[in-house]
Parts: sequence; C-alpha cells; structure tokens
Amino acid sequence: MNRLFSTLIVGLLLTLIVSLSVSTTVKAKTIHSERSLYRNILVEEKNRLRCLKFNVKSSKTQQSCMLMDDPQRLVFNYTKMLFSSLLINPNPERILIIGLGGGTMSNTLHQIFPDAVITNVEIDPAVIKVARNYFNFFENEKITAVAQDGRIFIKRALIKKQQYDWIILDAFNGDYIPEHLLTKEFLQETQQLLSNNGVLASNTFSVSELYNYESATYKAVFGDFFNVSNNKNSNRIILTSAQALPNSQVIAERATALNKVLLPFNVDIKAIAKQMISTATKQDWPEETPLLTDQYSPANLLNLKN
Repeated sequence: MNRLFSTLIVGLLLTLIVSLSVSTTVKAKTIHSERSLYRNILVEEKNRLRCLKFNVKSSKTQQSCMLMDDPQRLVFNYTKMLFSSLLINPNPERILIIGLGGGTMSNTLHQIFPDAVITNVEIDPAVIKVARNYFNFFENEKITAVAQDGRIFIKRALIKKQQYDWIILDAFNGDYIPEHLLTKEFLQETQQLLSNNGVLASNTFSVSELYNYESATYKAVFGDFFNVSNNKNSNRIILTSAQALPNSQVIAERATALNKVLLPFNVDIKAIAKQMISTATKQDWPEETPLLTDQYSPANLLNLKN
C-alpha cells in the first residue's frame, strides 16, 4: 500500500510539472531544428520536458514528449489510452507501430514486453534520427525502425503473409492523419495483418470534421469497436479486434491484473477501462455517413475544430 501510495504521489507531482511546462509563459529552448523532406522538425525543452514538434499551421504540433528526469513515465494522455489494447490482448508478441514520433511508445512496450518483436514504421528518416539522438529511442535485434510509408509497408507485409498481435496506427503529418491511411481499402489491408487474437488501435480525434466519416469507415470494416476517450484532451482511440470484443467483466479483470505493471509508466489502466465505450451500445454518427475510400477521402480539405 505504501509503495502504491508513493507511486501515485510521484505521478501527481510529475503531472504538475508537465502542466506547468505546458502552461507557463517561459519560452521553450530549441535544441534542434531541421527541414526534412516532409516537414520542419523541432526539438524543444522547457522545465526538463523535451518535446518533438512539427512546425506546421495546426496548434496541435507536439508529436512526442519526454520527462528528462523520468523518461519511462508517459506524458500524453492519448499514449496512455493506447494501453486499452492490452485489455483485449494482454500478451502481444509481435507489435507493429505506424508512426514513430520520439519512439516513446516503442521504448515503453519493450520494457513491459522484453521478448516482443516491435517494428516501427516511419516515413521520414529524419524523424528516426531525431528519436535516436534526442529521445533515447532504443533498438536491438527485436526492435527495428523502417523508413517507409506506412501503407507501402502494410502492402508488402501482406505479400509476405506477416501477422501482428497489436497494430498501432499513430501517423500524423502535423495537421491530421495522412488521408491514404484513413480509407476503407487501407483498413481492409491492415485487418488482414491481424493475428487470430490481434488488436488494432488507432490514434485519432474526438473533435474533428472527420469524426463521422472515420467512425463509419471503421464500423464498415471491423464491425463494432471501442471508442476510448476522456475530457483531458481531444484525442480518441479507436480500438478494434480480430475477435469479438470482450465484455465489461473481462475488461475489469484484465485491468486489475495489469494495474501494477502499468502504474510505473503513469498509466492508470483501471480508469482507462472505464472510458471504453462500445459502438454496440452507443453509435454517435448518422447511419448514412459516407465512407472514406481511396476514391473519396477528403481529409486534406477538412480542418480540425478549435
């Protein structure tokens, strides 16, 4: 009990540090800046919080952040919400991550599942370099980074008949998800890579002009899915599975079993479990919503609501 209490206190203190870092008027120090083939890349540091930033018009430009004094503790709420995937498949052995950022998710998963094979796919070689040099992105014989467009990688993985227990879609160009990674055809390709107990987690937004289109498209490909969101940010995780979605009792039992494992990483999986809402019980988009397809994917024409 004392150890758990100490963990919670440390978590609260670090959350306060992050909040101060975000809200304070003290200007962040730019410790790295470059123009890659795809974007402007900045690494900024303020109050011992180091962040990767894509310098674009959108106000939501931070891609990854790391507490310099405690690198293993996750900062962003959406990253923590991705761990809801473990409530569907608690023991993934092969993991595919589309979109590297600073590599914090890969690093965390390696600590939790040291024997898992983790493949990170990132279109921009410069982002991989920055993750290595500034965010302690770790690689070994089980953890690799591939500089390739996510959709091309998935098409080639299909030809090789590869299978994954956990696929994470977390690719952003700085403004939104690239439109070719939103379509029905892409999701069908990705679905074929899931193992029998595989789970797909997609990081997207709960406040977006694309919300209805995304929801309808995922439902058309996967059937019912979990929406995972909270009132702390505008992200949502779309959580789908190759199998039927588990019921609330199974989710609660798995959350209890995972709680001690995930708390050191600042992930309260019990709280996250309560934020999972199945579309079988709540569908919040119109039935007639058009699907996003390779022929109809106007993502680049729709802006996020402020």
